[in-house]
Order: sequence, then C-alpha cells, then structure tokens
Amino acid sequence: MQALTRIAATWRGLVCAAAMALACAEPTSALAQGGTLTYANLSGPSTLDPYMAGAVVEMEVVNQIYEGLVTLDEAYNPRLMLAEKLEIDRDARVFTFKLRQNVKFHNGQSMTSTDVIASFERYAAISPNATILSGATFTAVDSYTFVVKFEQSNPTFITALSTPLYPVMILPADQKSKPGREAETIGTGPFRVEEWRKDDHLILAKFDEYSPDMSDSGPDGFGGRKTVLLSKVRYNFVPEANARVAALQSGSADVISSIPPELAARFAGNRGITKQETFPWAQAAFFMQTQNAPTNNVLVRRAIQAVVNVDDIMGATGQLARRNPSLIYTTSPYYDERTAAPYYGNSNIEKAKALLQEAGYKGERILLLTNSNYPAMRDAILVLSEMMKTAGLNVEVQVLDWVTNSNNIQRGTGGWNVSTTTFTPAPLLGPQQWRNQLYNFAQIRGDAELDKAYGRFMSSLDVNERKAAWADIEHRLLDQAYFVKIADYGAMNAYGARVKGLRPWFLLRFSDVSIN
Repeated sequence: MQALTRIAATWRGLVCAAAMALACAEPTSALAQGGTLTYANLSGPSTLDPYMAGAVVEMEVVNQIYEGLVTLDEAYNPRLMLAEKLEIDRDARVFTFKLRQNVKFHNGQSMTSTDVIASFERYAAISPNATILSGATFTAVDSYTFVVKFEQSNPTFITALSTPLYPVMILPADQKSKPGREAETIGTGPFRVEEWRKDDHLILAKFDEYSPDMSDSGPDGFGGRKTVLLSKVRYNFVPEANARVAALQSGSADVISSIPPELAARFAGNRGITKQETFPWAQAAFFMQTQNAPTNNVLVRRAIQAVVNVDDIMGATGQLARRNPSLIYTTSPYYDERTAAPYYGNSNIEKAKALLQEAGYKGERILLLTNSNYPAMRDAILVLSEMMKTAGLNVEVQVLDWVTNSNNIQRGTGGWNVSTTTFTPAPLLGPQQWRNQLYNFAQIRGDAELDKAYGRFMSSLDVNERKAAWADIEHRLLDQAYFVKIADYGAMNAYGARVKGLRPWFLLRFSDVSIN
C-alpha cells in the first residue's frame, strides 16, 4: 500500500526524469523555428487510429498527433499528460483523474471529461488491448474530473494505461461510434495530419493551438512541456536501406531510421552526420498461429521451437543483437533467466523429428509469413525455413509488404502458421504491457492456465506474487511454444547537421526539434 501512495505522490509532483539532459539543452529562444524536416522511414503506417496502432511506424506517428491522460517519461516510467492530478484509493480499485483545462483538439473544440469517457468506452469496445479496461466503469464527477473504477484491485493499471502501444488517447466524443481504423485523425498533440498518401508519404503540420503542459520545464519522454519548433514533418516511406542512407548523404532527408550496421560504416569521417543507437530497442521472436493446422498441435510447435539456432539467425540478420532467452529485458524486476533458458536456441533436429512423429505429422504445409520492408524479419524467416526443412517439415515462405504482413498477423488472417516481428515497446515496459500481444499474435484461445496466471499478475498488490505469476506466464508461453525468442535488438538512426534537439529514445519524437 505504501508503494501506491508513493506512486500517487509521483504523479502530483510530476518529477522530470530527464532534468540533467534538459539542463544541457539549448533554450527554445535560441533554436530556429519553422521549416519542414524530412524523415525517411522504411514504411508507412497502416492506420492512424491510435487504438489500433501496434507497429513502430504507427506508434511513432500517433504519439505526435494524440495524447492520453498519462504517458511515459524519459526513463519509461508512467507520468501525467492530459491529467494534472491523479488519486488512487487504498485498494487500487478507484482512479480519479483531474484533467487539465483549456486543452484544444485539432478541430478547435476544448477537451472535457465527456470526451474522455467516450474515448475510454470506444477503446474498451474496439482495441486489441481492451483487456486493460476489463471490469472497469467510467464516470464524470464534473467537466474536468474523470473516474475509473474496477471490480477488483488493479495495481498495474496506470503502467498499462501509459503504453504507447495501442495507446488510450483522448479523441473528441463524436468519434465514439467509429469502427476500428476509421476514427478521424483529431487529437490534442503538437502535430496534426495535413496529408497522407499511404503508399508514399505523410505530412504532419504544427498545431498552432497546442496546449503544452506548463507545469514542467521541458519535454520528458512523450510528456512534459513540449514545444513545437518545426512547421512540418514529412515522412517519406523508403523501404530500401541503401536508398535511405543515400537520401541522408545527399541532403534529401534530414533524419533516417533503421540503418543496418554494415551501412552505417558509410558515415565514417562525415562530421555532418550523427548516428544514434538505442539499446535495448526491441525483441525479435517467432510466434505460432495456434488456430491454424498443423501449428494448432503443440507437438508441431515444439518441433519448430527445437530446430531454432539463435546464433545463426542473429548472424544472418546483421542486426545490433544480444542473446537473451527471456521475453523481458534483464533490467526488469521480473527478469529471471532460469525460467526461459531451457527453451532457448536448442537447435536439436533429432528432438524435432521425434516430436513430429509423435504428433502424427504427415507433411502438411506450414506457411511462414514475412515481408520485404524489414530485411531482418525476412532473413530470420528464410533461415528458419531452412532449419525446419532439415527436420522434414514441408515449408512455404510468403513475402508480402509490411502493411499486409502486419494486418495478417494482428488479425490472424492469411492462413499463416509462423511469423516474426520486432516487439517494441512491450518487453521494455513489462508483463502488463505484453499481455495483448502475447495473446493476439499467437491467436491464443482458451488457455485456462495462462489466463489464471495473468489474472494473478494483474490483481495482486504484492510484487513478489506478481513476480511468481510472471514466471508462470513465461513458462507457459514458452513450454506451449506459442513464442520462440530470437534476441534483443538495438536500433540505429542518423540525422544531418541542420537537425537540432533530436533526443535518442525507443521512438523518434519531433517536438522540441528544430532545423537551421
């Protein structure tokens, strides 16, 4: 209970975790204002409906357009954003948010608790991450006081609410009845959508009526006092890494993302280009589609798990990568390598053959799904396909564009059996943030043991009980071969000399960034 009191006190204090970095930053008055920054990214978003945004290329954009009651600070801890105060009752069942006033939407309307209730109700109805609101009711005390009440204790609620993955952003109340992926792009964020051509580019423009959090001295993660210095940000969708590097070298792009280490060598000696590395950034894993034959058979899934050699895959993908058997990072208080180690990178072909014989496998086709936009994902699947063939599995690889690939894995469509992606930021933020992806990507249904363990994790006020519950969750996920961990990945971005204020983080942010 003391921990919850400290948490509530932290919200009231709005502590800035990045104080040292801010002290060294240039004052806003000294930075150039205006101009268009061009960002070459490897793909565009498939949706800008925040409640459906599960890919990095979507999260990077929607967190510029929209804001939630809480968000992440620079150290990935929850902090307030559209709420100015939070009170939590002793049992962690009732959460009372006092909203900031005079916050404008991009359509000019002022935000009130009516918009917050409508947003939470829409999220609970359509988001893949709606389980974070299970058992909750929403009420408004007045125009600027919003209350969430749960049927039972929910000590991880604020952490879950702060996620940038399928984020609980506040939309105007008139968006409540819009189906998933069909909400208008109207938020309260520092940028608004000016133009979006899905196969080519996206332009965000400065929101002139943006209402920054004046209680803080500067930006802090996705929160704090954000200042809009750029007139526009243009996202160009450039799938080829060579083309992105060439764009930065020629000056046709100011910032580029997802640089393979071997291409970064081209910047050696170029003082006009700065590289940024972020580690850890994401986790790579294979996941099995549990609703399609033959991977609906746990023995077939375990056979695929048994053939994986993580070192060979890491070598083939050419990423900034480190071995780690767990589905969370070593910095997490829930990390315990002993749970995951027995399932990691065994590369046992004979074991795989024995499991397939026990499963009664008769050479049924297994469809591996990947994409052409992310070479590391494509190469990981290609290497896996060769490993599977050595065990006698009948493998077909399907290479799609990222948008189609992403839609198929999130919706369970396309008839696939195995796919891969990089998970950001769920492993960084912990078990409560992992929940929706762990269930949805493998299309897990009716696993009472997993459900029970997650129920213990989400409801217990005792951190040691939550640690024990996570150990049970991770064991179940790996033992059932829903997921096969590959490695922890880092990210490398780069920017030109005229860019100022671009801070390294797991997602790029363009508030408080300028060009000259």
